Amino acid sequence: MMAAKRLPDWIESLPELRGRVQPNAALAPFTWFRAGGAAELLVRPADADDLAALLRALPHQVPVQVIGACSNLIVRDGGLSGVTIRLARGFSAITIEAGGITAGAAALDVTVAEHAAAAGLTGVEFLSGIPGSIGGAVAMNAGAYGGDLASVLDWAEILTRTGEQRRLPAQQLAFDYRHAALPAGAVVTRVHLRAIPGAATLIAARMAEIKATRQATQPVRARTGGSTFRNPDGMKAWELIDAAGCRGLTRGGAMVSDKHCNFLINTGTATAADIEGLGEEVRRRVLAATGVTLEWEIRRIGIPGGRPEMVPPDMVPPGVVPPGVVPPGVVPPGVKS
Repeated sequence: MMAAKRLPDWIESLPELRGRVQPNAALAPFTWFRAGGAAELLVRPADADDLAALLRALPHQVPVQVIGACSNLIVRDGGLSGVTIRLARGFSAITIEAGGITAGAAALDVTVAEHAAAAGLTGVEFLSGIPGSIGGAVAMNAGAYGGDLASVLDWAEILTRTGEQRRLPAQQLAFDYRHAALPAGAVVTRVHLRAIPGAATLIAARMAEIKATRQATQPVRARTGGSTFRNPDGMKAWELIDAAGCRGLTRGGAMVSDKHCNFLINTGTATAADIEGLGEEVRRRVLAATGVTLEWEIRRIGIPGGRPEMVPPDMVPPGVVPPGVVPPGVVPPGVKS
């Protein structure tokens, strides 16, 4: 009989935690893309105290990644080394309080919006249109439908890489478009969002409008990761992608959505390399066609299982010119006609 593989010393030296600890844990089932590799060690802490104990004991050279709903995430096929922390039930409490709502980092954005609506509070309806969890929404200043986290956050509680708990006012996070200046290695555990009393009928109508718009314009029932690229200043990423002829483009089991071309889809067999490689091909084509460099909004983490390759020529839709190919009758820059 083959001997069991010995765990790394840093894993064996960790304190006993109340949450679940799982070596070599598959992560694909957690991601909305349903693709990607495994975590060297997946930890689901029971609560903030459990997480603090882990962080205090963890050697600083061990990499740490934090995942939540995994709705805007690509986990590369080679997986994640070190510790992957997944915040779940112990971080999902939602409480209505004076001046707003307090929510754990694992609470889903839509669930927070629903709790606020049930309490007759307005100001966070936009959250009902954002797939993901509150912790991730803070980390990337998630926004949609006229609102973002920066506009409603009072404070965020974090645990530092050393296990110290801190409460940061919104001003300290220096929010920018899809960005928050969290301390390196910090884990968001709880937040307080501002919300004020409002008319229940208006709140319900706004949330219904957001839901209808999202269902009509986005591939909500597909294996997708939400908006793939950030909107450049004054422009829409989907319009640039469409103008570059990328709607419906495929690579392996990955496809640019026909419904909303700033969404990538796993049609059923895509690897993480297929998805990321297709995204990179879209960026190349948009740059070639428009001169604009798209920046990823989807977070990509882990070790590549292989080099993402360009889309083969036989997968190029009719009428689309691959990068580097000069269409007939077009004079390349710097060449005299």
